[in-house]
Amino acid sequence: MSLAALLTDQQQRLDELISLLSSEQNLLTQGDIDGDALSKVALDKQSLLAELERIEIVRRNVQKRLGYAEGADGAKAAARDADCLAAWDSLLEKSERASRMNELTGQMLSIRMKHNQAMLDYIRQIAEKTLYKPDGRNSAQPGRINASA
Repeated sequence: MSLAALLTDQQQRLDELISLLSSEQNLLTQGDIDGDALSKVALDKQSLLAELERIEIVRRNVQKRLGYAEGADGAKAAARDADCLAAWDSLLEKSERASRMNELTGQMLSIRMKHNQAMLDYIRQIAEKTLYKPDGRNSAQPGRINASA
């Protein structure tokens, strides 16, 4: 596979990843999160990331086989010589965008988890203060007035 074809393939996969990250962010901003949809996005993301990694390994091997140095400088030189420098630059842009989106998604998940934990702690605190009898009635009834006087 040519370097240009590999770069095009990686760009297409990154476009898919960016779309998945956008979907994931949209799901996380909803009041009621659709757990099934979020799980599907996570699985799709995981599969796509594995495919991106596989293609990147192939691209690095092609770069090395063609006699270019490892790393970004060698990749840029290989792309320039193969007349696909614009594709390389586009790939870098999309990679950076996906990385920023993934970081934001992580922050959103962290905030959501903290919020959920705070709600659970609040519910636990309320439950500990309110004791119920086996018949479901609250045993602690402060403020009850004895009107039989």
